[in-house]
Amino acid sequence: MAHPIEDYALIGDCETAALVARDGSIDWLCWPRFDSGACFAALLGTPEHGRWKIAPVDSGANIKRHYHADTLVLETEFSTPDGAVTLVDFMPPRAPLVGAMRPEPGKASDVVRIVTGKRGQLAMSCELILRFDYAQVVPWVTRVEENALRAVGGPDMTVLRTPLNLQCDNFKIAGDFVVSEGETVSFVLSYGRSYRALPEPIDALTALSRTEDLWRDWLQSCRETGRWSDAVRRSLITLKALTYRPTGGIVAAPTTSLPEQLGGSRNWDYRYCWLRDATFTLLSLMNSGFYQAARDWSEWLLRAVAGSPRQIQIMYAIDGERRLTELELPWLPGYQGAKPVRIGNAASNQLQLDVYGEVMDVFYQGRRCGMGALDLDLQQALLDHLAEIWREPDEGIWEVRGGRQHFTYSKVMAWVAFDRAIKLAEEFGIEAPLDRWKAIRQEIHDDVCQKAFDSDLAAFTQYYGSKTLDASVLLMPLVGFLPASDPRVQSTVAAIERYLMVDGLVMRYDTHEAKDGLPPGEGAFLACSFWFVDNLVMQGRIQEAERLFERLCGLANDVGLLAEEYDPSAKRLVGNFPQAFSHIALVNSAHNLIRSENTLTQRGGHVP
Repeated sequence: MAHPIEDYALIGDCETAALVARDGSIDWLCWPRFDSGACFAALLGTPEHGRWKIAPVDSGANIKRHYHADTLVLETEFSTPDGAVTLVDFMPPRAPLVGAMRPEPGKASDVVRIVTGKRGQLAMSCELILRFDYAQVVPWVTRVEENALRAVGGPDMTVLRTPLNLQCDNFKIAGDFVVSEGETVSFVLSYGRSYRALPEPIDALTALSRTEDLWRDWLQSCRETGRWSDAVRRSLITLKALTYRPTGGIVAAPTTSLPEQLGGSRNWDYRYCWLRDATFTLLSLMNSGFYQAARDWSEWLLRAVAGSPRQIQIMYAIDGERRLTELELPWLPGYQGAKPVRIGNAASNQLQLDVYGEVMDVFYQGRRCGMGALDLDLQQALLDHLAEIWREPDEGIWEVRGGRQHFTYSKVMAWVAFDRAIKLAEEFGIEAPLDRWKAIRQEIHDDVCQKAFDSDLAAFTQYYGSKTLDASVLLMPLVGFLPASDPRVQSTVAAIERYLMVDGLVMRYDTHEAKDGLPPGEGAFLACSFWFVDNLVMQGRIQEAERLFERLCGLANDVGLLAEEYDPSAKRLVGNFPQAFSHIALVNSAHNLIRSENTLTQRGGHVP
């Protein structure tokens, strides 16, 4: 059975990523891209579904781990009375982390593992179980060089190079070895296509030094965030690791089907890029000083949405592909029994009006920061289409599968789309039909205020006419729809604090009450809890905001990673991991806290 989610650490090369458990087992890796088929899928099943474990023979060894400072290089220390070793895990980036987008020609994707003796002697074991295509394909293993084993299954190939004489038995590569103080044993697993030449060998120690330099060079741009700098820097490294280097797209998470409720069925594939994340991501990068990364992300977005506005999707593949057909994989038992296991995402075909606001906000925020001129024809086309459809119901920010409604947040973001277009035109002298846009903006504003506010609850609700609270309305003051001082905003925040907070953390909504088309039950949504921090800041409740922010940072695992949600009852992280949205929200809240007097103007500007 897979480890608790919080037991995993992330390594990656900015094109794909792997999850490494505390016990030295790599239980998840999709090769060669984030959205490729997994060759290690033990995370969603058992070791027989693919893993690579390097660990002491003595299962009772003490374990400590950390990332090398300001890098994505993971070091795990195993110690027993007889000896101690370190296991260093990383994936060398295939190109510099700044500069040209494309990887260097001929560069393979590698997982490097280095075992170094620190004290005495320690007996170690290595077990490599490769299972391509989400554990459906058992590869054929042959020795191709003295110290190299090749595994081939269809188009996929890996080559393992190590000085050890490992053996293949029952479709597993395994062997025991002893490491003494001062001794180093390296392993390099490289991916290539089976019909091409073997990947070139690399020197593990040279690759380690280069990888550390690349990460530290990239992080030099990071602005300080006071006492929260460590959490912010780790979050930014994680966001960079979730960035597909060739295109600039950022995946929501490197995993699929990690459940939002332990044993439940809210299991989705997050290895795609959501437009909803656009402005949040852009702000987190720009506020932190990473303007090139922000440009890469915004350029990915512009390429992805290019074409007819009627065909805009809420999410795309990492290179902008649109067909994300959802399938179930019945041969995988799921994370600790949570089924089904899904690949693809049917929500890609949903109507979510909020994405138009996110796209227009990216245009606006990027232009304010000098990131280039806007494609005016595209802007006009998007707004013309939105003017036709904003009155329609949609599936909303949470991608419900219980039917369309007039979701409050969707209407608010439709308002944002016209608001930012107006601000762009006025601030940069762009010719535009301002009278028409202002009239639509006001119509949407009036519509929301009249139909979304429930006087009995004294709160804006999930959708028009509902009695259900929804944490997404916490974003209303953050995007500038209403000021934080508005009595309706303040009473809404109070209602969410009363009814949607569990153990001091914010739920998206009450899944037992809401009609979302799915069985009830999920954890507290961490991004929503950070949005609550932002609201506290905007209301001047700084000490409360700091306490909640520190509580949220404390939910990260021992290497600083957050999942999508947290289960207050089980005291465990749940949902896909690590989750970009959670780390983006952490970064933005940290900047809000250190600039508490100027929070609103980061995104919304003045409020009407």
